[in-house]
Amino acid sequence: MSPLNGSPIHNRMLVLRAERGLSRQDLADALGVNYQTIGYLERGDYSPSLELALRLSEYFGLPVEAIFSFHPMRPLSEAVFSQTRADTEWSRPPRKVRRK
Repeated sequence: MSPLNGSPIHNRMLVLRAERGLSRQDLADALGVNYQTIGYLERGDYSPSLELALRLSEYFGLPVEAIFSFHPMRPLSEAVFSQTRADTEWSRPPRKVRRK
């Protein structure tokens, strides 16, 4: 099924909300929507309007494509870790310790 013929829009809203310690009501109040709208979005029962997607993007300080996708999303920790892995000591062999 192609993204344009009714497939669900996947999102990371629940994770982003939980990371910030927000209730559905808190997020809804910040965005000026009903708290039930947040639940519908998180479950994939409702696709956001462009305006709401942009407001969520602005609120979380992330690009829209980091919040919403036509395809299932990898866990956020996996997506972030795999991008930074090469730049961290975790990916390098351990250094030898010199003994005196």
